[in-house]
Amino acid sequence: MAFDQTDGPRLLAQRLDAELRDAHPATIIEAAAETFGDRLALVSSFGAESAVLLHLVARANPDTPVLFLDTGMLFAQTLDYRRNLATRLGLTQVRDLRPHFEDLATTDPNADLWQTNTDACCHIRKVLPLDRSLAGFDAWLTGRKRFHGGDRLRLPVVEASESHIKFNPLANWGKADLDAYAAQYDLPAHPLVAAGFPSVGCWPCTRPADAEGDVRAGRWAGSQKTECGIHTARAPGAAPFLGGDL
Repeated sequence: MAFDQTDGPRLLAQRLDAELRDAHPATIIEAAAETFGDRLALVSSFGAESAVLLHLVARANPDTPVLFLDTGMLFAQTLDYRRNLATRLGLTQVRDLRPHFEDLATTDPNADLWQTNTDACCHIRKVLPLDRSLAGFDAWLTGRKRFHGGDRLRLPVVEASESHIKFNPLANWGKADLDAYAAQYDLPAHPLVAAGFPSVGCWPCTRPADAEGDVRAGRWAGSQKTECGIHTARAPGAAPFLGGDL
């Protein structure tokens, strides 16, 4: 399956989405790789549901670059899971993305910004490191799914951001699909799932939640925040946000 990239990213994304909107995740990953080759990366949190997409990508090409945002505030269990799962799946290009020292020294010197401005904290610890790394790619794979609710209810399989095309291979899958796939291939769960964490992010902003309800209810609980910002549209040419009110 080959696609013409001369139409521009938004038109290309529309064409890809029309072709792939009902496709199996493995087919979506294959089409992404055929279209973008070594300009394609997977962004993974190595969180509660990450094993399925990581396994699918490892089966397709274990040398696919995997971008992992090590914010400096992850649970120790997540860091262990990242190491163990990458080794088990044979992933050879897992890259740990960390915030720049200068950003932390200027904006969060005491590592307590999350207490007063979670958006700014996410920006320097997630958004900026990912933006810098994605400069080397034209497209990326995400683990987002529609059943997570919120803005994700209308999630396409393929979409265009300001500068990249994003593939969401698991957009159509529900929790039952993920559980069945994980069982079929005996994929290990994130250690915190058994402790009541259906979604896992940074330790200051993640709480246990009812797995039968909103999967992401434990993320930024008690606030209106639902996304860290890496999937939030930003105006072209906008200056990096490093403080103040959002």
